[in-house]
Amino acid sequence: MRMSSLPRRGLLAGLLATPLAARGEAAQQLTVWHDLGDNGTKWFAALSAEFAKAHPGVTLRATSYPTDQWFGRVVGAVNTDTAPDLIFNNYERVIRIAAQTGKVMDLKGVLAGIADKGFLSEDDLRVATYDGRMIILPIQRVQMAFGVRKSWLDRIGEPFPVTWEDTMRVAQKFRDGHPDGDPGSKVFAFGLEAAQPRDLIHILDLFTFGAGLRSTLIDAEGNIVVDEPQHARVLEEFLKTYTAYGFVSPDTINYSFGEMYQVIEGGKAGMFRVGDWNVSKWDRPDVLNGDFIVGAWPKFFADRQNGVVIGGMRGIAVPENSPHKDLAIAFASFMLTQPAQQASLAIMGAAVRKDLDVAGLSPRQQAFAKPTWALYAYDFPESIHPFYPQLEAAYHRKLLDAIARPPADLKAFIAATAQDMRVLAKQLAEKKD
Repeated sequence: MRMSSLPRRGLLAGLLATPLAARGEAAQQLTVWHDLGDNGTKWFAALSAEFAKAHPGVTLRATSYPTDQWFGRVVGAVNTDTAPDLIFNNYERVIRIAAQTGKVMDLKGVLAGIADKGFLSEDDLRVATYDGRMIILPIQRVQMAFGVRKSWLDRIGEPFPVTWEDTMRVAQKFRDGHPDGDPGSKVFAFGLEAAQPRDLIHILDLFTFGAGLRSTLIDAEGNIVVDEPQHARVLEEFLKTYTAYGFVSPDTINYSFGEMYQVIEGGKAGMFRVGDWNVSKWDRPDVLNGDFIVGAWPKFFADRQNGVVIGGMRGIAVPENSPHKDLAIAFASFMLTQPAQQASLAIMGAAVRKDLDVAGLSPRQQAFAKPTWALYAYDFPESIHPFYPQLEAAYHRKLLDAIARPPADLKAFIAATAQDMRVLAKQLAEKKD
């Protein structure tokens, strides 16, 4: 007999506490689809082993897909009743699954049945909720810091850059001074991306929020912020980084995450985004060997504190047609326990609990685990304005054109672009209504 998909308070606790064998259930295999690559699959294997201690005979098979494939496979499977038991991804990606299928379970009742959850903040719960439904249990806060190659800084005699002026000076030396120690090599001051809307606008988000500003394109009230003075300043310098300054590879206009990572992991970039999940791999001797410093994004304004960006929340979701739904709910809830969260921190570099041991982490991992920098949370405009993805796509086309064919007057371009975005936002909002 199946339980309700929204268990009563106490029922879930009993499910978690009672071994599978004692409940007379047959051994089962759960499936989870994610896009975290080998590290993610390693993490889920560790979780599977821990979960089996209370649920003998239950195993978890994790499959990683490239992000674009993950979307298509999940939507197709959910819509054809061939869904995996669980899906794991960033909040905004699960929003797309929920919006396109209408078959992502509301986990409010599940969360209500979890006693140990005081470490989840109001922001965590807000981010986990879309259209009045809790579509994920928050598992990993996603911190994104500014990274700089340490050996390159040492060669050019510079400390970690704090202000944008510092960053410009370092970038020029990286561009011109063979900071990798090889006069015959070609390296770049920045490793960035631009091909898709979430590639380019995501990097702009990091510079913008990292500078202490709120919103990148549109605020919660629906106001376009592109041409506000401080936003315009960041945007102008950002576009020049891709163009006039010569700080990136000429191919960057075609780079998505994969290509950007090839430049970074290939040792060709001096400054780059470092997600908390990157550190474990980049600490390895066959990648960057820990030869990078992490810190706050560049400070643009004297009256604003720069910081690191909480660029998302990764979480676990349960499709409404999950093949083993009750067991999937139990596993999702287990992911918030201390052992599961400790494994998350150790392998993925991110978690939500505050009672975790960080002693075994590298200095770069510890910087994320016990941050001393200011933290600024991304505002998730798609959770407020349903039309935001269309608006962002149009904004991306404008910016991409400015990178491909730099305008003579960037300030005029920014002003005109802001006005175009106001017109489009109004049209999209009216169409939605």
